[in-house]
Order: sequence, then structure tokens, then C-alpha cells
Amino acid sequence: MSLVRKFATVGGATLGSRIFGFARETLMAAALGTGPMADVFYAAFRFPNLFRRLFAEGAFNAAFVPLFAKEIEANGIEGAKRFSEEVFGVLFSVLFLITVVMELAMPLLVRWIIAPGFADDAGKFDLTVRLAAVMFPYLMSMSLTAMMSGMLNSLHHFFAAAVAPIFLNIVMIAALFYAIYYGSDPLATAWYLSWSVLVAGVLQLAVVYIGVRHAGINIGLRFPRFTPNVRRLLVLAVPAAITGGVTQINLVIGQAIASSKEGAIAALQYADRIYQLPLGVVGVAVGVVLLPELARALKSGHEREAANIQNRSIEFVLFLTLPAAVALWLLSDDIIRVLYERGAFSENNTALVGSILAIFGLGLPGFVLIKALQPGFYAREDTKSPMRFTGIAVFVNSALSILLFPLLAERGIALAEAVAGWINTVLLLVTLLRRGHLTWEWALARRTGLLLVSSGVMGGVIVYLLHRWEPLLATGSSLVTKTGILTLLILISMVVYFFVAFLIGGVDVSMIRRNLNRKPPAAKPAGATAADDKQP
Repeated sequence: MSLVRKFATVGGATLGSRIFGFARETLMAAALGTGPMADVFYAAFRFPNLFRRLFAEGAFNAAFVPLFAKEIEANGIEGAKRFSEEVFGVLFSVLFLITVVMELAMPLLVRWIIAPGFADDAGKFDLTVRLAAVMFPYLMSMSLTAMMSGMLNSLHHFFAAAVAPIFLNIVMIAALFYAIYYGSDPLATAWYLSWSVLVAGVLQLAVVYIGVRHAGINIGLRFPRFTPNVRRLLVLAVPAAITGGVTQINLVIGQAIASSKEGAIAALQYADRIYQLPLGVVGVAVGVVLLPELARALKSGHEREAANIQNRSIEFVLFLTLPAAVALWLLSDDIIRVLYERGAFSENNTALVGSILAIFGLGLPGFVLIKALQPGFYAREDTKSPMRFTGIAVFVNSALSILLFPLLAERGIALAEAVAGWINTVLLLVTLLRRGHLTWEWALARRTGLLLVSSGVMGGVIVYLLHRWEPLLATGSSLVTKTGILTLLILISMVVYFFVAFLIGGVDVSMIRRNLNRKPPAAKPAGATAADDKQP
């Protein structure tokens, strides 16, 4: 399967998940708005989500996948199965201990980390503690799910791992439908949502486990032993876990600061959900596919192939995220109005969340480029460099959030996250170039400039049409009218962008054709070295 087709497979499944996510957030906005119950639920849910990113996706997409790929290359499926069982035994034991400790320490965690601003409100504080306690075991299911997803991606079985997150949204939507149908109050709705998160985690684990069995590997539970392979994984995983969770770390920092203002946490969450669509569809697709592709190419000695894969991934990211950033900046209010403005979600909420979304849009290309650049380090088993850059980004985000929140409130937190994301991107890019792990292509730089021009032309068309169609998108218009006009605007924007990009050469058609038909490189003959691959 070609690189572009793999992106499309993972991106398509992720798109389905994000569409269900939109439905979930729309129902939540109608049921809870930006009121205190929304703040409490999102605050409680953020913590298990943070640990999911730190101990699951970040660690295993960055550390487990290259080592698993090495085992496949060196010892075949049997060696990979043995390694995965060793890791499973240790991971399960560690996660169980973490869960027990966190459950006991939950009141302290809520008071000092999750939502310090709730400490003066006994009702909100106690409810946040109880909801977080219900949802925290979700971490165990999702961490094991992430491990098995890494196995599937390394074996080029992408769909099951990509489709599993849909079940979280489906179960939460079912809980919301139940609450709305029976007229449940916000407190009962928050409880239904919390239990639905736990149920969804079990379902997601079942989906990827079936996928792993279908791929030919049957994992058994072994007594935890710190073998050399497991120790190597831990050395790589600790910094990778921190790095992989940078977005969640920044969100938790923002949440802690925003908890002093009622409704701020929910407003940030609603905007985050929208910009997670392009970030998830493009960023997740690139990150999931690129790491095993790079790891396998480098382990086989195909350095030229690895460099080409990296550059084409960057080009793919820029091609899709630059126009998305412009569209989010210009259409933010209209998108929020169509998706959320009903029930408890008012016109004032739309203006606030729309402004946050516009700022997030500015950081979108940077956030997605991080997904395309970090695998260049991870595939070479370097997890410490991205961790250092993440530390710098977190420091910048914290400092700017503290400085800007008194001036810009929620918008200041969004701006701090966008700036921190771009700083992280620049540090990753410059380091890869300096080490020679990323090949500078003037043709790629030229096409990037032309994509910016294409995005600018598209933005001009959006501004012109918004001016003419403003009454049709206003709050007083019917939902059908607003949805139809917004959909038409987006379709016209896409046509304009693609037409201009292809017309002026922002997209290399022959390059796309070659990548659509690209086959994996043949295995290197015995005795060949990595240096042979560098020869012209």
C-alpha cells in the first residue's frame, strides 16, 4: 500500500471518529452549555486523558513501534510476539499500581493539579473528585489499546487501530441521548457521561485485541520481567511519554489557570474539539503511518527512502493544513454558530468560543508539523531531543498563559498554546536539518510559498462571500439555512484552493502520482550496508 493510501486509510477512519466527536460535543453543548457541570466533567475527564497521552500514545507510538519493527526485521513474527508479551506483562502491572495510587490521591490531585480554582467551591470540588475516580481506570484500557495499536501499525494493519476511538464517541452519544430523552438534569448527565467513558475504554481494547488476533499474534499474559528489551523500551518511553503528551500538558496547564473563571474550561474544550478535526485527520494519519514506515526503512538501511518519506509527509501536511488554518481564522464564528448555538449555548458563547477557535487555527500547521517531524527522531531511537524541545514549549506556554490570562482571558491561553506549538516545530525542524536527518529541498520550499499564495486567494474569496451572505449566517437564520450556506462556503473554498494550487504549481502532480503508486522498497541484499543506499 502506498504512503498516500495509508494516510487516507488512517485519516478516513479518524475523520469518522471526529464526525462522531462533533455530534457528541453538539449534544453536550445543548445539554450542559458552558455551565458548572460542563466545567466539572471536562476537568475530571482531562486528567485520565492526560495520562492516556503520557503513558500510552506518546510512549508507545514513539518507543514501542521502532523496537517492535526491529524485532520483526531481526527475528520475525515470533520474536515480535515474544517482545510484545514481555512488554504487556510489565505495562499491565505498572498501570494497575498507578491506577490504585491515583484513585487514593484524587482529592489532592484535583486540589493542586486538575482544577485548583474549584477548591473554594465544595460542591464542584467533591463532584470533580468523584467523576475523575470513575473515569481514571479508562487509562488502563487505553494504554493497552495504544500498545496493540502500535503492533497493528507496525504490521501495516492500520484500520482497526484508527477506527477504535469511534467507540468512545458512540458510547458517550448514547449516554447523552438517554439523558436528553429522559430529561435528566446536568448532574445526572455528568454521571452518565463518566460511566460511558469507562465502558468505551473496554470496548476500544476489545476492538484492537481482535485486530491483533486477526493479524496473526495471540498475546498471552506473562509474569512481569525487566528483560533487556523491556529496559530499552523504558529508557526510550519515559522521555517519549512526556513529549507525546505535550498538547495535553499544555491543555492541563491552561485548564488549571482557566479554572478560576466559570465557563472558561468548557469554552476551551468546545474550540479544541473543532480544531482537533484537521489536527486529528491529518496529524494522526501522518504520525501513525510515518513512524513505522521510517523505522522499517532505517532498519533495512534505506536512508534515501526514509528521507523521501519524511519530506513527502511534510509536503502532505502543508498542503492540507495551510488552507485549513485560513478557513478556521475566517469562519470560526460561523462554524461555532452552526455546530453549537442552541439550547444552553447562547450567542455570547458563540463569540467567545469562535475567537478561541480562530487563535487555535493559527497554530494548526505547527501542531500537525510536529507529528511529521518527531518520527524523524523516534525512528532513530532518539526520544530525548524531542523531550527537551517539549520542555521548552511547556515553559513558554506556562509563562505566556500566566501573563496573558489577566489580559485576554481564555483567548490568552489559546494564544499561548499556539505560540508554544510553533516554537516546538521550529526546534524540531532546525535540529533535523542540522543533523542531516532531513534533506532540504528548494522545490519543497518553493511549493510551500505557492501554497501560502493559494491559501491567501482562498481567504480573499471567503471574505468576499461572507460579506455578501452575512445575513444568511446570522443567529436569526434557520439552522438549515446556516448549515447550507456554511457548507457551500467550505466547498467553494476547497475548489478555489485546489484549483489555484494546481494552476500555479503549489502541488507537484507527478509527485502525487508516484507516491500513489509507490511500493515498499525491496529488502537489501545480504552484505549490503546503509552506506550503499546513499550512493547515487
